[in-house]
This record gives sequence, structure tokens and C-alpha cells, in this order.
Amino acid sequence: MIVLNFTTLVPWHVVDEWLLWQREEHIPEILSTQLFDDYKLFRLMDAEDHEGPTFVIQYFTSTKDRYRRYLDEFALSLRQKALARWRNQVIAYRTAMELVN
Repeated sequence: MIVLNFTTLVPWHVVDEWLLWQREEHIPEILSTQLFDDYKLFRLMDAEDHEGPTFVIQYFTSTKDRYRRYLDEFALSLRQKALARWRNQVIAYRTAMELVN
């Protein structure tokens, strides 16, 4: 199993709007690629910052090939859409993990 992990620090003044956008637009758009089987949305418990909470969204896929296909065909355009929407308001980074055990 491959997990695509997005970690994002969201300022307090846009938290509600960002969460709504994630749930209604961005997450469904990523899932519509049909390259991920499921996702989970987390809020980090011990990372409360005076600037805002940190969220983690994990997308699960079965193979490296499906993950690479997402990167090759969809990642750039979805990233550009997110940047156009949120510009410098959020701080985000992406990591990928492979289940070992």
C-alpha cells in the first residue's frame, strides 16, 4: 500500500473555508482520478500553533504504478488549482509512504 500524505498548516481565519473546500471540492477531485481507494482527514493534536491548526490528509492506493500515474497525470494541475485558491495563506507539503508491515 502507498500513502500520499499532505500536511498543511491552516491559519485560523480560513480554517472553516479551507475545510469546506477540502471536503466539497479538492478531496472529491483527487478521488475522481480513480487512482486512490480511500482517504483520511486528520487534525494534529499536539501541533496547535497560534497561527492555526495543522491538518493531515492521507490518500491510499494499492500500487506504486497508480501513485506514479497520479503524479504524472494529475498532481501538477491539482497543485496549481490549490495554489491559485490559497496562494500564500497555507503552508503545505507532500510526502509519500510505502507500507512495510
